Amino acid sequence: MLSMLQDAGFDARIGVYVCHCGLNIAGVVDVEAVRESARFLEGVVVVRDNRYTCSEVGQKGIADDIKEFMLNRVVIASCSPRLHEKTFRTLLEKSGLNPHLLEMANIREHCSWVHYDNHEAATEKAKDLVRSSVARARLLQPLSRTKGRVVPEVMVVGGGVAGISASLYLGGMGIKTYLVEREPSIGGHMAMLDKTFPTLDCSLCILSPKMVEVAECEHIKVLSYSEIEKVEGQVGDFRVQVRRKPRYVNEEKCVGCGDCVAKCPVKVKDEFNRNMGTRKAIYIPFPQAIPPAYVIDEENCRYLTQGKCKICQAVCERGAIEYDQTSYVETIEVGAIIVATGFQPYDPRGLPQYGYGRFPNVITSLDFERLICADGPTYGKLKRPGDSQVPKRVAFIQCVGSRNVASGCRGYGPDAETGSSSGAIDPKAYCSRVCCMITAKQAFMVKEKYPDAEVYVYYIDMRTAGKGFEEFYQRGRHEGIVFLRGKPGEIEEKDDGC
Repeated sequence: MLSMLQDAGFDARIGVYVCHCGLNIAGVVDVEAVRESARFLEGVVVVRDNRYTCSEVGQKGIADDIKEFMLNRVVIASCSPRLHEKTFRTLLEKSGLNPHLLEMANIREHCSWVHYDNHEAATEKAKDLVRSSVARARLLQPLSRTKGRVVPEVMVVGGGVAGISASLYLGGMGIKTYLVEREPSIGGHMAMLDKTFPTLDCSLCILSPKMVEVAECEHIKVLSYSEIEKVEGQVGDFRVQVRRKPRYVNEEKCVGCGDCVAKCPVKVKDEFNRNMGTRKAIYIPFPQAIPPAYVIDEENCRYLTQGKCKICQAVCERGAIEYDQTSYVETIEVGAIIVATGFQPYDPRGLPQYGYGRFPNVITSLDFERLICADGPTYGKLKRPGDSQVPKRVAFIQCVGSRNVASGCRGYGPDAETGSSSGAIDPKAYCSRVCCMITAKQAFMVKEKYPDAEVYVYYIDMRTAGKGFEEFYQRGRHEGIVFLRGKPGEIEEKDDGC
């Protein structure tokens, strides 16, 4: 009989249950008033209030009412559906009702919590939410489960440490995985770091074995130098169009000998080294790159821009240089997509008072990582970009671009350059969570390499919440790093470049 009452042909018989949620709701909302306001709504045959509707006693009461009053719709006025919608749908199913004949009114997050200072308004809003939920419940139709196609393959977008870890986890379970990375090599920002905190382990010593494992896993296909163009489909059955950019170097033939690089006449700024070094027009991003094959920069290659040169092709004994490669779109079907696209560091030119972009010796933390790294542009020697001298004093400024609600910081990028209002003001109210420990690590590394150097850290709050983080911070203070609570208002450059 219950299954028949679920059909649209029968009048709705609705039970309404208003929850006190202890005092979370009842401390603000007049639950009894909400209950009585629902009693005479169309289709409602029973109304009750419970101290805890989600409890065993509360659920049993609903189940008993479904049988006694032959309810075919249920409205729960309580907390967020995210918390207990599954609980009550299971209850309906066990009671013989279709689980989708449930409607929930969120009178905790939407009423008592946001209107805690106005009990009357919270109560009236709760009445409105219950009334609208009852109206919706009258129109609910039973839904049935269906089976759909699920492609047993996964695409991971982003080849940083998060994407690599996800791919290895999936590949280890035998799931075919496509790892898509827009750069010529996987590795992401972690490949640019010298050491990790708080253990000061070599970053690439941790990352490089994982990169090699990805390349060797038979269940993982690395699509480097590629970007997502379009995604169609639904959960379990996606069709992804991936734009494969030309490397102009055959990955299978290239053995990474470097003969092409030695002969290439073109030098340009090296993006991997934050433009503090140079590379050739044919290059490999870093020695541990995966795939371990060179790539030609089509914007700076003389042959691709001017139609002359071909020196790299002439010296390549393996015949790996292929100027006729073109961009193409590959369509891949997957059942799930993991987005691990990483981050872009804040550009401090948005805060001109600090002089980044004007003063050569003002650098970012990522610039610092490349300078201090053994395979960086200065081979691990901390040299000032302005004059290549080792600094005697180093200052670190915390929270540049974050926690700046009062002053706001001007975003630097296409929108700001063109004067467009879109995205021009970029307040960054949140804490980045990692910069305190990054700075503590970098300050310690300066002291480690140059014990006589004076190292200062300007901070708002030192937030060292993590295993071993506070101990690492205290260790830095013990080594002579000076932590000063305060934020510099402006940076000026002296005649000697300091």
